[in-house]
Amino acid sequence: MIRRYTLPAMGAIWTEQARFERMLQVEIAVARAQAARGLVPPEALAAIEARASVDVDRIAEIEKTTDHDVIAFVSQVAESVGPEGRFLHLGLTSSDVLDTALALQLADAGRLLLADCDALVGVLVRRAREHAGTLMMGRTHSVHAEPTTFGLKLAGWAFEVARGRTRLAAAVAEVATGKISGPVGTYSLLSPDVEAEALAALGIAADPVSTQIVQRDRHAALLGAIAVLGGTLERIATEVRNLQHTEIGEVMEPFRQGQKGSSAMPHKRNPIVSERIAGLARLLRAYAGVGLEDQPLWHERDISHSSAERVVLPDATIVCDYALQKTRALVDELVVRADRMAENIAAGLGLHASSRVLVALVEAGLSREEAYAIVQRCALRASDERRLLRDVLAVDSAVAAKLTLAGLDALFDDARHLAHVPAIIARLDRLETPDAPR
Repeated sequence: MIRRYTLPAMGAIWTEQARFERMLQVEIAVARAQAARGLVPPEALAAIEARASVDVDRIAEIEKTTDHDVIAFVSQVAESVGPEGRFLHLGLTSSDVLDTALALQLADAGRLLLADCDALVGVLVRRAREHAGTLMMGRTHSVHAEPTTFGLKLAGWAFEVARGRTRLAAAVAEVATGKISGPVGTYSLLSPDVEAEALAALGIAADPVSTQIVQRDRHAALLGAIAVLGGTLERIATEVRNLQHTEIGEVMEPFRQGQKGSSAMPHKRNPIVSERIAGLARLLRAYAGVGLEDQPLWHERDISHSSAERVVLPDATIVCDYALQKTRALVDELVVRADRMAENIAAGLGLHASSRVLVALVEAGLSREEAYAIVQRCALRASDERRLLRDVLAVDSAVAAKLTLAGLDALFDDARHLAHVPAIIARLDRLETPDAPR
């Protein structure tokens, strides 16, 4: 991934140095388990623990000859240890080290992503409560429907991110799986108890029935969970983009001192962060497709997955980390224009109350078909003539026969019809209670 979207903590997980350091951790954990069983001399283990080190440049140099990165890695580390280095990698196959080290990297990356999710949920909850009563027009098919509050919109996003976190947590836990079972997974050169001890020391699970690799359904599930989470971030970003339309103008991305929106048009204040998040979500969906393609490998393994994973696993976690943090900052600093929301409601001429009038007429004795025809006729007239729906209804004889003016006015009181909003907002408490339904 390009540096522009790589944040320091996540980027550090995926450096070549970090990858080889994780591989060395695996080698040392196995050597310790073997030493406990008399397979590695104590003095050799002591030398490995004291002197084993990674030299990325030297590994690259050796790989020019071997054309095999794990062999180059083992050779370089053995050089750093000295004669006792011959006890490294006993009974192991390359994928024992590669897949187990990858599991450690993905576990690290997953912890960062889960922390990002927690931070985003926290900001969404805070702002949802802040705007619980900020009235705005709800829209369906991009057309005014009925009023809602901006707090409800934010609350819905909070629960969706929380669900995404739950999926992600399950996928991270599952992908933190390694194997030390040797060629084709039969433990032909070492015993299962060595694997159990080494992986326990590393803090990850053992694949119960591996082949020569850890099976890739786990990695596909992780990329899938990241893609779904990316879709949530794009949903938030898309709504911000829509509400920042000049003709709507209900929210605005933060715009810092000295920021420029256009090289040609000084007036421009564009939703660039939201657009960036939307673009990056497309990458996350594409990475998930690669993960699914990597799942059906041939026989006990091939390496068609390897080259793809070296791109998509680092990139997916890097992009998701960046997008989560950008979304958190976007929501945290989002400018909410309650005055503009009120203006847009007023510009709707009260047409949003049509459903309330319909129900009132039915309750007053009309059939639904009769009531619908009356309200629709008045609503279309109000829209065409740019008059308040309330005023058109007030002079309609069919409406006057069923509703008093006071009763009609009550139907246009939006506050009365949002009485349950506090109860919905109170459900945010669940996001602060472990194991509550989300």
